[in-house]
Amino acid sequence: MAKGHASHRTSEWLGLTVTLIPAAGFIYLLTLVGRVAGGETISVSVPWAPSLGVELALTVDGLSLLFGLIVTFIGALVFLYAGAYLAGHPDLRRFYIWISLFMLAMLGVVFSRDLIALFVFWELTSLSSYMLIGFYHDEEKSRNAALQALVVTGSGGLGMLAGFLLLGVVGGGYDVSVLAAQADQIRAHPLYPAVLALVLVGAFTKSAQFPFHFWLPNAMAAPAPVSAYLHSATMVKAGVFLLARLSPVLGGAPLWGVVVVPVGAGTMLLAAWLALGQTDLKRILAYSTVSALGMLTFLLGIGTPLAVKAAMVLLVAHALYKAALFLVAGAVDHGVHERDITRLGGLARWMPLTAAAAVLAALSQAGLPPFFGFLSKELLYEVTLALSPLALLTGVALATSVLLFVVAGVVALRPFFGRPVPTAADPHEPPWPMLVGIVLPAALGLLFGLFPAPVGKILVAPAAAAVLGKETAVKLALWHGLTPMLALSGLTVLLGAVGYALQNPLRRGVWVLNPGAWVGPERLYEVSWKGILRWAEFQTRKLQSGSLSWYLLVIILTTVGLVGYPLFRQVSLAVLARPVDVRFYELLLGAVILVATGVVVWANSRLAAVAALGVIGFGVATIYALFGAPDLAMTQFAIETLTVILFVLVLYRLPPFVRYSARGTRIRDAAVALAAGAMMTLLVLVITFTPVASRLTPFFAENSYKLAQGRNVVNVILVDFRGLDTLGEITVLAVAAIGIFALMKLRPEEK
Repeated sequence: MAKGHASHRTSEWLGLTVTLIPAAGFIYLLTLVGRVAGGETISVSVPWAPSLGVELALTVDGLSLLFGLIVTFIGALVFLYAGAYLAGHPDLRRFYIWISLFMLAMLGVVFSRDLIALFVFWELTSLSSYMLIGFYHDEEKSRNAALQALVVTGSGGLGMLAGFLLLGVVGGGYDVSVLAAQADQIRAHPLYPAVLALVLVGAFTKSAQFPFHFWLPNAMAAPAPVSAYLHSATMVKAGVFLLARLSPVLGGAPLWGVVVVPVGAGTMLLAAWLALGQTDLKRILAYSTVSALGMLTFLLGIGTPLAVKAAMVLLVAHALYKAALFLVAGAVDHGVHERDITRLGGLARWMPLTAAAAVLAALSQAGLPPFFGFLSKELLYEVTLALSPLALLTGVALATSVLLFVVAGVVALRPFFGRPVPTAADPHEPPWPMLVGIVLPAALGLLFGLFPAPVGKILVAPAAAAVLGKETAVKLALWHGLTPMLALSGLTVLLGAVGYALQNPLRRGVWVLNPGAWVGPERLYEVSWKGILRWAEFQTRKLQSGSLSWYLLVIILTTVGLVGYPLFRQVSLAVLARPVDVRFYELLLGAVILVATGVVVWANSRLAAVAALGVIGFGVATIYALFGAPDLAMTQFAIETLTVILFVLVLYRLPPFVRYSARGTRIRDAAVALAAGAMMTLLVLVITFTPVASRLTPFFAENSYKLAQGRNVVNVILVDFRGLDTLGEITVLAVAAIGIFALMKLRPEEK
């Protein structure tokens, strides 16, 4: 017992210590708030791959600073929370290593100004999130969820990289600030639709937009601190950040709105509806997170100054209330070992502080005054009404807000109030490190709502200005008089209260009206994944058969196809019809080599085959001597002599030849060999007859003495310029010698 207690104490101290890392980052970023709010942009650049035009360029503007503050602030709370939540877990140190790597990678994403550097950090977030989602690696559910998240987000990331490369071609570089200055030319370029599609694939997969939304709820197999950090406040918002960062470059074109707005609107409504059908606390919150991400995407797709301002307000509000609610779900699971809302009730009696924080956070999600979430909902309505008073988008926004109101009531009221329900463990308040992570963001949601003006001035305005590329005035206030937005907010509360009263019929209705459960994107992913596995099994069984001859056949045919096809298409027969100056002894030497090759193939004696092989080698060495390469000729003569002797010593002990292959197989192999020979012959003729200006010859001639202090160009190439290559050849010879020595030591068994 004492040992377990000591383990828990050690875990809490570890959590307190590691929390200093994000806390220090948060404090440092706070010192930059005044400068950035004053319009300053802080940049630093370090050359990374200058020849490719890639540099590690970091910038701190309003947008990156806002995301950086969220990453470090929520990170500090989660680090502290995790020390108590995972107290005594044997893999706690591993958890902190991966979540620290994730935090650093996420900071790299938001502060990168160079797209290639951003992509590297982007993929690091996918890798670290894979390890964190699969933290409970002994459970198949966790492993599958981690793999699914990695496959979906990683595939999108590869598409995004292709988009970045195309964007670099179109814009002449990868610096976002430079690309923004050429936005008009980029949007008018023929490659713009391809660039936009590829970049949006990366953003949509990361931020779980339809039809890629299914991976996020499944990622709830991760521990609660991971869900709170990665899946509410940080990683899933990386896609939103990308849309905001590239909005000055790719936004503004009709195609941007045509694609981004419907995807965001559809995602926010669909996910809010699906959230009602869940009973697991974390899955409910996951779907509501997908809905909020859809709202952010929707607003950035509209792209007006008002919409961007609304997106930044929602970004802050959602980070606070959703992190608190995820940590509340973790506290409930930690306290009673249950997350199913149908098996929870009356927990406020034993967990009053947790219940209070849950109510505060839920009220902000529901969009009730005086919480900061109320301002984001009002701005959402204002944006849609500004487009058209009777727009369909206003109806979508209203329906989504009503559904999220019901969800907020379900996660905050159902577990903590009403009739107590017996649980597997005695309910109790979580330790204070967990309570800090729960109460603080929930309380800040109320504080920011009561005093929104400073938040709008120092956080929202600089972020909106960075997205819009110009200074933007932001004045946030709770009361704007009797407005259509206020009327819609009142209607939201009324319909939300009715929906909460009818939550059970609504939950059943979700499953009845959810054909996506058997024909939707998740089902398509499962079918596709199984198909990939079956195809992998089939091609492995066929290609990785264990037969060396089959491996050689595949390699040769692939080479012939990849090299021979463009060769035959591009080479003119007139080039090959030139007269060739061939002497009699050269033809005779070629004929000897061909005859010897035939003997190697058809000989029934190993000694005859080895002798013929030696003739081929000596013939090639003679060619070297005739064409002015005596050093190569001497080397070849020595190697061939040694090889023939060694082969004779080794092979004469082996039993006689046995033909294992059928006649048809031998004919096939002969055809493949002839095709490979024809391809190589054609390649040599093309190279010989096509004059090519060599850039290597003058380089070696000019730099052999200057760089390597050697006048013999060949020696300099071998020793200095190709030193590692020569070392590799020596290593191969050494390994071959060891193998030959081992074979020679073999003795046939005595009978």
